[in-house]
Amino acid sequence: MQFPDGSEGPYTVIVKPDSVFVVPITTDNKMVLIRNYRYTLGKWLWEVPAGGVKLGHTPEEAACQELAEEVGGVAGLLREVATYYTMPGVGTEQAHVFLAQDVRLGQPQLESGELIECHQFPVDDAIKMALNNQITDGLSALSILLCTPHLEK
Repeated sequence: MQFPDGSEGPYTVIVKPDSVFVVPITTDNKMVLIRNYRYTLGKWLWEVPAGGVKLGHTPEEAACQELAEEVGGVAGLLREVATYYTMPGVGTEQAHVFLAQDVRLGQPQLESGELIECHQFPVDDAIKMALNNQITDGLSALSILLCTPHLEK
């Protein structure tokens, strides 16, 4: 690889599709979080619904799909509030953060191997969880905090 200063050297880059993170707010103003078992860590983590953007799909389509799959949700209003790089030192992935409002919950359609529990929290409690390190998935915590200014008080 040739660097901007003209020097050359090896550099490993992980090329990964974009991802979506969805912060769902129900019709009765509760934030939906999932408790997700992460095999890589051997732990349950609090997270927001998230997943990859499949080839040929838009981030909006992926957000709707993840919301439906992980919490059985359908949003009355879905808007993208931020985009950020998840690992700029080694990879290409961008995360698209969506705020889903007026969410109606139904039956989740989990993928094989997913162990997910769906929970609802008062919005202020969920934000405190992100601020107090109870949500240890950093991308989920950041997504919640990026959506906070867009929530009605």
